Amino acid sequence: MNKTEKSEMVSLIKEKFQKSTAMYLVDYSGITVAQISGLRREFSKEGVSYKVFKNTLVKRAIAEIGGFEEINQQLVGMIGIAFAEENYVAPAKIIKNFSEKNKKFNFKGCYIESTFYGEDQLKNLASMPTKDEIMSSIVGSIAAPASGIVGTINAVIRDLVSVIDEAGKTKVA
Repeated sequence: MNKTEKSEMVSLIKEKFQKSTAMYLVDYSGITVAQISGLRREFSKEGVSYKVFKNTLVKRAIAEIGGFEEINQQLVGMIGIAFAEENYVAPAKIIKNFSEKNKKFNFKGCYIESTFYGEDQLKNLASMPTKDEIMSSIVGSIAAPASGIVGTINAVIRDLVSVIDEAGKTKVA
């Protein structure tokens, strides 16, 4: 790789770091190409991109961006990075499931927004609700009072009709 190619790659890495809300680092040593392909498909379904860069280029990009110091310590060996733009919980769930099936695949740590989470935090991150789950919970909370009001109005109308019906029967007799 010549200087121009390295410079372009550093620019790409910087762009990935700046666009992403979360970056998950994994050690993929011992994983087959077929397994990595399956993992990439899982990530892709959730809008997450998985990339492998040279560790030195990632370190250079991080130095130019500033911040992300904890990642420097994790960039040893065969490291892959999952970049999430919106759904920052999806990579944790996918990594947890994949590492349970393939014992050689290890979570090294991640940044969500500007906070670093170490390798011991994977279970906590994977148990967090996704953005879609949070949104549906909010919509459900908003809709619940509205459906209660509709039920109350229907009950009042039903009772009113029942009273009028009874009054009509009494008057006729």
